[in-house]
Amino acid sequence: MRRPELGTALVFATSGAVQASWMARLPAVRDRLHISLADLGFALLAMGAGTLISMPVAGRLCRRFGSRPVTWVSTVLGGAALIALGSTGTRALGLVLFGFGLACGAWDTAMNVQGVAVETVTRAHHMPRFHGWWSAGTLIGAGAGVLGARAHIPLSVHFVVAALICVPLCALGAVGFVDERRLPTVPNGRAARKAAGRRLLVIAALTLCGATVEGAASDWLAIYLRDVRAVSHAHAAAGYTVFVLAMAVGRFAATGAHNRIGRAATVRLGALLAMAGILLSVLAPLPLAPYVGAVCWGLGICVVFPAALSASGQAAGSSDAVAAITTVGYSAGLVAPPLIGTLAQGVGLGPALLGLPVLAAVVVVLAPALGHGPAAQPATATGSGP
Repeated sequence: MRRPELGTALVFATSGAVQASWMARLPAVRDRLHISLADLGFALLAMGAGTLISMPVAGRLCRRFGSRPVTWVSTVLGGAALIALGSTGTRALGLVLFGFGLACGAWDTAMNVQGVAVETVTRAHHMPRFHGWWSAGTLIGAGAGVLGARAHIPLSVHFVVAALICVPLCALGAVGFVDERRLPTVPNGRAARKAAGRRLLVIAALTLCGATVEGAASDWLAIYLRDVRAVSHAHAAAGYTVFVLAMAVGRFAATGAHNRIGRAATVRLGALLAMAGILLSVLAPLPLAPYVGAVCWGLGICVVFPAALSASGQAAGSSDAVAAITTVGYSAGLVAPPLIGTLAQGVGLGPALLGLPVLAAVVVVLAPALGHGPAAQPATATGSGP
């Protein structure tokens, strides 16, 4: 990989590692503070609110100052918030998590804006691989969390070490960023801007469906295996782990598929594979069926969100568009779980999950809006910029 690709991959990986470092030690945070599940839920809601608030703001900041300084500032703030989470008290937890969400939302938006810029300059599909590095970072962060918990390392020590490793690495990666402000905006003229706006609406709808299908596995797959399939806690966790690994592998492999058959065709095939995986997980009575289905589910749905981000940047040539699609994707992750849970309360979790193949089918129908792939722009946009 060249300098912009390598630097962007490093920023994605460190983002995943920082967020997973926190999530992996969440039980220890709860035990240290002796808070109820309800109080913890409200604190996590504050983190989600901070994330969603910062994403559109970060898009405008990237347009004004570039994604590099936005990444630097959000990384430092995210590291500081992570360190604070290791020693904060009960009353301040929600506030610190709100700040952590603000930083992570801006960090994620800036790195996605940069990912689109790298694709535009290099005339190649990189976004799936970048998100694969994010998944790899989460695996590293979660693994470090497991080791820290087993070794009884204090939260304050763990989070300080994680921040001191990830923040400098992320800052180093951002040095090689492309200056996306030098890239020309795509829509020229009123009619072209209207067409781009309509295309973004379709991409947003596709993102909403795809992110819901992806998030449903994160929130409900292990519970489905435990409560409906009556497997052990370990086997239920294994089912989710299989899904996460399939997501990571699929995103690294998706770049080759994008180059061979194009972005829209890759997403269409991925959505069909995810649809088959969900149906296999829910309907097939064989003991191994949910695990095979989880593999198909992860391999298929992992391509949707990165492709939507890439297409949004290509359609509008604006960091605001990338920020908007990022916000839509994360919003689905917050709204969909309670909706599925409410439906499951009435009809059962298995039948509730059968609504997901319908959403995957919508992705199949809307996939042509993603287009084939990125178009090159002048190479003067690369380098450190002003």
